[in-house]
Amino acid sequence: MRSESGASVPARPARVAPCEGPVRTCIGCGARAQQADLRRLRMVAGRVVVDAARSGGRGAWLHPAEACLERAARRRAFGRAFRASGVSIDPSALRDLLTGSARKD
Repeated sequence: MRSESGASVPARPARVAPCEGPVRTCIGCGARAQQADLRRLRMVAGRVVVDAARSGGRGAWLHPAEACLERAARRRAFGRAFRASGVSIDPSALRDLLTGSARKD
């Protein structure tokens, strides 16, 4: 393909295929990822729990990784995500639910 000045112009890149499935943002690292790669959290009676059933209502998405959990807690991202003040979390309980292990490795 040539421009008006005669210089060679690269062809447009092929259109990128859209991602399969919904894309969500991790409240810990801020990275966008496929919904299947993240875990949904929600508040039940003032506690943050993993919402495996995706039962609706306000939720937040988090990678099932220790680093993302720690960063979200340090940044106080849970309160902003749930639009609630004074959200208390138990990092060890959430770690166990997210990663399947209570150990901090």
